[in-house]
Order: sequence, then structure tokens, then C-alpha cells
Amino acid sequence: MLQLPFSSFAQDTTAVAPDSSIVRVIEAGDLADVETPRRQLVKFNEYRGPYFSVRVGGGLLYDFGTFLQDDENKKQVGDIEEDVKFRDGRFVFKGRFGPEKMKHPITYSVGIMYSEPTNSWLFRETGIMIGVPELWGSFFIGRTKEGFSLNKVMVGYAGWTQERSTMSDATVPILGDGIKYLGFLPKPRIGWNAGYFVDKYNEDQSFSSYDNQVVLRVMWLPILSEKERKVFHLGANFRKGNVDKDTLQLRSRPEAWTAPYFVDTKAFRATQTFMYGGEIYYRQGAWLFGSEYWFQDVDSPEKGNPRFHGGEVVATWMITGETRAYNTAGGFFKGISPDRPLFNGGFGALEAVLRLSYIDLSDAEISGGKFWRITPMMNWHLTDNFRLEFTYGYGELDRFGLQGGTQFFQSRVQFQL
Repeated sequence: MLQLPFSSFAQDTTAVAPDSSIVRVIEAGDLADVETPRRQLVKFNEYRGPYFSVRVGGGLLYDFGTFLQDDENKKQVGDIEEDVKFRDGRFVFKGRFGPEKMKHPITYSVGIMYSEPTNSWLFRETGIMIGVPELWGSFFIGRTKEGFSLNKVMVGYAGWTQERSTMSDATVPILGDGIKYLGFLPKPRIGWNAGYFVDKYNEDQSFSSYDNQVVLRVMWLPILSEKERKVFHLGANFRKGNVDKDTLQLRSRPEAWTAPYFVDTKAFRATQTFMYGGEIYYRQGAWLFGSEYWFQDVDSPEKGNPRFHGGEVVATWMITGETRAYNTAGGFFKGISPDRPLFNGGFGALEAVLRLSYIDLSDAEISGGKFWRITPMMNWHLTDNFRLEFTYGYGELDRFGLQGGTQFFQSRVQFQL
């Protein structure tokens, strides 16, 4: 009888130091849209009992944007006005059920976000996670990110750029309702996210563009060293979905919340999509380099079965020497915690970022446009709770038989508790 070597492949649940650059455990709260700060500003928002715990957190984002367009871009999208906009506001409740030490730990998260466009409160990442060490991982049941793309899986407030890339926003829904299996084998350093999602409870949500979808993400870490603070991450992603009401529309803003949509396929008849691609990241100390590129094949005979594609290349440098932690159990990077916070006698942490992104939504009978943008920016992480972002970008849009250029001047104020 074949016996699997559970002792060799069991999930690594070793306690992690607060300043570790590699995190080997995961809870439901780690998937929430707002991370728990390493240094907590206050204590009154958390309760830890013998059989139950809860932490109340939240976040606020405000964006400023102004734009310098050439004549062709004005013809493509109209005049874009300078604006200051409320980007995001939410509450997050997370904790555990049962004793702290359990063979099958149960944790939970509840996310409630205020939607400015609809003037309403919406449930975001909400569900429970059950640890199953016999299967080298955990199961999350509820509303969560599908698991496609490292940058999409990351906590939104922890990302290195102001917005995700245009390809990510246009093609991958931010959330799904269903079940996701996250696992990691420490010895071969192989991880995975696998999920199945349906739209029974989210038909009225803006992210509900599929009746159901299956997602698989497989990762391998050829290099994983806490001592040298090195991570080399390779990932392959696959996603198949049945389009809601057989009508698909892909569109994206130009990585600026205060701008209109630049690329847009408009609504067209389609029954299924199949998306695939890869990701590669290398982190060494204060440096991080990465790239993701995706293809989406659309089952739409009326429009010639178009194939869309796009991705990004990014480099970040923590000028003040911090290292962005990596979570092996989820296969993503975490936010920055300054070694010397501003209000503790230090300056905070400075992060320089350079990203090049591209999207092509024009193929066969669809003319959604092509857009590329290069973005140098600076993040000032004053404390675990406060962050300022200063962003410049230049992008070119190819649409309507014109090629228009735009300069972007953006900033963001971020608070999280």
C-alpha cells in the first residue's frame, strides 16, 4: 500500500518573527483588503479570548489626479479634468473561532466597503478559512479574490503601485463567491491556489461578470532564503469562466481612478473565456523585480473569437533598506512596515517604483484599443498606518484610428488601522 510522506510535506506552521521576510502561515484575515499593521497604533480595537478573537480594522484612500493630454487623446476620451476623489473606505473584522492551538484552525474575515459610485455599503472579502494540515493547506469559503495573478491576490492596500495594471483590471474580477484551496509543500517549495466560484449571491455586484469560473494557480520557489532575504517566484495561472448572460465587456481606466475608461470593448456576445499566463518575481533584500503577462481567449463566433493580451514589468527599491515580506502559504508579497516609523523618531520608509504596463483589447472584430504606460513613482510609508504616494506616468492610447498621449500627475493619501 502506497503511503505518502506526510512528515516531509506537512504544512510549515512555525511561528514567524514580526520582522521576518518570509511568512509561512496564513489566516482568513491575511486575504482581507486591509492588512493588520505590524506595529499597532491602538489596542482598543482587538479582543483575544480563549475561544474567540476579533480585530476591527479599516482603511481610507483619497486620490488626486491632473492630466496633460495631447490633441489626439482629447479626441479619443475627451478633456480630463483635475480632480480629488474618495477612492475607498472600508471596515474589516477578522479573528479566530476556537482555541489558539487547534489541529484545524478556523479563522474568519468580514469586509464592508462604502461604494462612492453607488452610494451604498457592500460586502467585500468575507468568509471563513479552515486549516487542513493533512492536505498541506487551507480552505477558504465565502467571498474572496479568485487566486489568479500574484498582483491581484495581494492585499490592495499593500501593493507597490497606486492601481493594478490595465490588463488585470479589465479581465480579472476583483472578487468571487465560492471555495478556494490554498496549499504549500515546504520541501519542494511548491504552492497552489485552486478555486471554484458562482454568482448566486453577487448578481448585483459590479464584479459579477461570470456565472461560474474555475481558477488554478501553481507556484514554484527555486530560491527561498530568510538568511539572504531572497525569493525567486515562478507561477502559472489558468482561468475558465462562463460569461454572465452571454454578454462580455472588458474595460479599464489608465491606472488612474480619477480618469475615465481608456480601453473598452463595449458589450458583445460571448459565452466563455479562457485566460492563461505566467508570473515571475525575484526579491533580494530591498530590491524586487517582477513581471506578469496574460492572454484571454474569448468564445465569440460572431466577433471572430478574439484573443486579448497584456501585462506588466515592475522594479521596486526600498531606499531605506526594508524588505517586502513574502507569504509562502498564499504566494504573494505583503505590505511595508517601516523599520524607523516617523512618529517613533525615524523618517519612515521610502520606496521607489518603476512599472511598464500594456494592454491590447483589439482583435478580430473587436476594437477596444491598445494602451501602454510607464510609471515612475515614490511611496512614503510614514508608519504602518500612514502612506503617501507620488506618481507620474506617461501613456499612449491607440484607438479610433488615433494615437494619443497623456501625462499623469497623481497622488494618494492612505490610512489603515
